Amino acid sequence: MKRFKKSLLSLLALVCLIALPLSACSSSSDKVIIYSNADDEAIAAIESSLNEEGYEGQYEIQTFGTSELGGKLLAEGKDIEADMVTMSTFYLESAQNQHQMFQDLAWDVNTQQEFPSYAAPLTVQEGAIIVNDEMVKSENLDLPQSIKDLADPKYEGKVAVVDIDSSSTAWLMVQALIAEYGEAEAQDILAGIYKNASNHIESSGSGPLNKVVSGEVPFGFGLRHQVAVKQNEGAPISLIDPAEGNFSLTESVAVIDKEDSEKAELAQKMSEAIIKKGRPKVQEFYPVALYEGEETDASKQSAKPKQFDEALTAELLAKHQEISQKAKEQAQQ
Repeated sequence: MKRFKKSLLSLLALVCLIALPLSACSSSSDKVIIYSNADDEAIAAIESSLNEEGYEGQYEIQTFGTSELGGKLLAEGKDIEADMVTMSTFYLESAQNQHQMFQDLAWDVNTQQEFPSYAAPLTVQEGAIIVNDEMVKSENLDLPQSIKDLADPKYEGKVAVVDIDSSSTAWLMVQALIAEYGEAEAQDILAGIYKNASNHIESSGSGPLNKVVSGEVPFGFGLRHQVAVKQNEGAPISLIDPAEGNFSLTESVAVIDKEDSEKAELAQKMSEAIIKKGRPKVQEFYPVALYEGEETDASKQSAKPKQFDEALTAELLAKHQEISQKAKEQAQQ
């Protein structure tokens, strides 16, 4: 009898050990999985908004680079693990055209401009030239007034930019050059910029900003709102709105059209909370108004907001990446 009880207890212990990871997996799978390419400021706004609405512990956010997450959306479609994404709107549109993978949002999305029925814009990202004021003063440097100026040989070794193959931040620079000068001249200008940047062509969108802040280079190209964040932290930097204009990209929230209707319903509610609760927090860093009733803070507004003439798509990005690649090869000659 003792042996039987001992064996039974051992069996029960084994069952419990097996059940533990299964239950852990089960609880994890009950959470709404959110894939995002958002910056730290937007992620913080998303998390605080969801937590304030009582969703703490019911979601899990996984962050990716724009190119990586865009590749997953286009390759995996509805089979993607995520239940919701916050992502560059152009990638969402291309993924929807290819896979029909997003649900129409089940709440009123009252934007100032028209957006797809499955996307609610969260942020507007604008590009600008970044300046280390101390280096400019100590080295007696001329200030560039345009992106084209960054290709001037006098700035050799003094520029940091982003690689368009890894971050959409670089696309803001490339769009500006192509819109202003045409593809052929834009390629020549890019070649000059890449030659000046040399080993300061960064894979991360915030890479040039970090190099300017640390004093590795006096000039860079990056996201306008990130410059403001660093300025508030006391960094000796400033920004220049380039002559070609501040081109922009939006990032939006979308819900994957999954078979699990309960999770999809929860994801819909979370998407509404992210926008309605999160937008006031987001606008502290990304000032551009997107929704009815919002206004852009004039003190934070870019001087020359512009949009590319063609619709932004993953296909157009690929075309501009080819131009960038040719410019890199040209810079090596």
